[in-house]
Amino acid sequence: MAKLKFTYFDFHGGRGEPARLALSIGGIPFEDDRVPPAEWERRKAHTPFGALPVLERDGQVVAQSNAINRYVGKLADLYPSDPWQAALCDEVMGAVEDIGTKIGATFFLPEEQKKAQREELVAGPIPFYLTRLEQRLEAHGGRYFAADRLSVADLKVFVWIRHLKSGALDHVPADLPDRVAPKLVEHYERVKNDPRVKAYYAKHGLSG
Repeated sequence: MAKLKFTYFDFHGGRGEPARLALSIGGIPFEDDRVPPAEWERRKAHTPFGALPVLERDGQVVAQSNAINRYVGKLADLYPSDPWQAALCDEVMGAVEDIGTKIGATFFLPEEQKKAQREELVAGPIPFYLTRLEQRLEAHGGRYFAADRLSVADLKVFVWIRHLKSGALDHVPADLPDRVAPKLVEHYERVKNDPRVKAYYAKHGLSG
């Protein structure tokens, strides 16, 4: 069996969380390399594109979160084998990456600028993506985004909604998903209550 090492920042969320979840759900052994903030500058130059996550397989490295999600999704049987269903899965992961990048660009701004930009996101882009993802979910049957079963696309949406609902994003109301996309929140609860997802968070002393 290949030896896997997954490297991402030391918190539960962000671009790395779907892959950690997928590996854990699939029962695939991996080294969970969690990078403390103080170590990041030292390690940054050793990553392919100066960013995390990265996945190492028997000494070879791949970067880019959705490429990693597809790979570990295949290992864990959480990525569709049908080409069309795989495209639907990729579509959703790409959409979450798009809005996540917009939100991420606000993180290190001065407070007034951050407040203004996040209020703009709340007024437009975040509800847009919530609404459109809800529409895609309903178009694909209403339960999961591809192949009518859990995939890495569902995990990626789940992690994003979890972040929005956590209240950790200043100037972004925690109830925004509930008000804008209730069916997407139902999907979030469906994934959260999957026994395999619950087991992952319980292992880390969290409720999901």
